[in-house]
Amino acid sequence: MITGATSGFGAGTAIGLAKAGHRVVAAGETWQQLNSLRAQQDAAKVKLETIKLDLLNEIDLAHAATFEVDILVLNAGVQETGSLVDIPIRLVRRSFEINVFAHLDLAQRIIPRMIKRKSGKIVWVSSQAGLYAPPFMGVYAATKHAIEALASTMKAELNPFGIGVATINPGLYRTGYNETGAESHRQWSDLKDVLIPMPPAGPILALQHDPQPMIDAMVESIPEPKGAYRTMLPEDAVLEAKAAQQLGWTQKAR
Repeated sequence: MITGATSGFGAGTAIGLAKAGHRVVAAGETWQQLNSLRAQQDAAKVKLETIKLDLLNEIDLAHAATFEVDILVLNAGVQETGSLVDIPIRLVRRSFEINVFAHLDLAQRIIPRMIKRKSGKIVWVSSQAGLYAPPFMGVYAATKHAIEALASTMKAELNPFGIGVATINPGLYRTGYNETGAESHRQWSDLKDVLIPMPPAGPILALQHDPQPMIDAMVESIPEPKGAYRTMLPEDAVLEAKAAQQLGWTQKAR
């Protein structure tokens, strides 16, 4: 089961896994998104089982929890941008509700059956931003840092029951997700006196990579019961994350 499977990495991975012969339950937030995904599956000549899953909808969560899931891929997410002193706090709460709390809720509903049969795998789709926090992406990075903590703890708690836990950490890829995130602040920035204006996102977005290598890596790593704990691409993202983590031990407050 893959949440947020109607676009980007979710759709690409769902279709890739189906091509590899796996039964895939592809979950999407709206019926319109699911219709679009069904068109993609038909074009790819694969079969997906599609379900509506708005992570903030109790009925949808309860329905998703009725499936006997071997591998749960927690992929859906929202990206809000803007400085931490300006971004409306309600958007901060919503980001955590979707990216973190609702996914943990879904996992809590599905994992008990994994524990009972002593097999399964949980895959948290984190981000390069789960390992360091770029300016103006603090809220998004905070949710991904939370995911890193949950995944690490879950691994220690679930491994004794035969359940694997892994993270996926994409760098900067051209899926459309970063473009929508870069625009998100426009919904509120004109409605208040912004203290720290967000710089143009164009120069960063121009550095995005073709997403197919990341999708291929996800299709390979997700079904592997004893694969790597962290799958991160491209290599420049790995180097940037390690450098940023090291800087945390040496930099000054200002």
